[in-house]
Amino acid sequence: MAKASNLIKFTSFRSEDEAIALFESLRWPNGAACPHCGGADPYKLTPKATTTTRTQRGVWKCSQCRKKFTAKVGTVLEASHIPVSKWLMAFHLIASSKKGMSALQFARMLGITYRAAWFMAHRIRHAMAEDGTFPLSGIVEADETYIGGRPRKNGVPRPKTAVVALVQRQGKVIAMPMERVTADTVGKVIEKHVKHNATLMTDEAGIYKSYAEMADMKHETVNHSKDEYVRGTASTNTVEGFFSLLKRGINGTFHHVSKGHLHRYCDEFAFRYNTRIALGVGDRDRTVKMVRAAEGKRLTYRQPSGVCA
Repeated sequence: MAKASNLIKFTSFRSEDEAIALFESLRWPNGAACPHCGGADPYKLTPKATTTTRTQRGVWKCSQCRKKFTAKVGTVLEASHIPVSKWLMAFHLIASSKKGMSALQFARMLGITYRAAWFMAHRIRHAMAEDGTFPLSGIVEADETYIGGRPRKNGVPRPKTAVVALVQRQGKVIAMPMERVTADTVGKVIEKHVKHNATLMTDEAGIYKSYAEMADMKHETVNHSKDEYVRGTASTNTVEGFFSLLKRGINGTFHHVSKGHLHRYCDEFAFRYNTRIALGVGDRDRTVKMVRAAEGKRLTYRQPSGVCA
């Protein structure tokens, strides 16, 4: 498939059949495989010319387990009645929207209901969740921020939720909500995701000092309370830059996200950050990565519960 960098080129299919063919080529670059048994020699079914019933497009049948399936089975698209063409547009829109896209905007642009757009966006965010197995090395900045807290109409403030992020300079980020930000909870995250020989850069918060001393890890700090933001190579500007993107998206695009869904928005912004142009990934390649990351993941409507944008 020729490279494409914008929505028009990426979704230039003339029919739903072409959209399905594109999705199949992205999911199965080496040929179709059965999602039920892993069989590598399925064959495509074609409706008989005399049939009077509506036949689902893109149906395959495994020659080993004899089960039927489509390219959507075993992905976040499974059991969705939304056309694959609109799914591919949605993937590209989220991939190329630096500050995210609200469900209302999705509904307007794709011509679907708000409920369908809301669920579709969460399924795509679920696909964007990375396993975090990539270890951070070199200089790693760590910090926390707080999401929420804006007053309601009755003046009662919403509770704030902490988000902790680890960013490797000129590398990737790992971000997650955290119930309690302590030396123990943050230390476990650093221990899991950061190589021991890395240099940890933080502010003067005691939680990072405690962990660094306990783990005998190289640690440099800047003192924000004294208006110190850079001292030599010591700073937390990179992680704060990521937080600014996250907050601009939540405040400017989504306006409010519930505590129960915050981890999905962290996954969305982290995925885009980890596949940014500075790392040699454009909108088209990011979209392809998202589509392929949808395999092996499933999100049902009962799972994403709560109020969110």
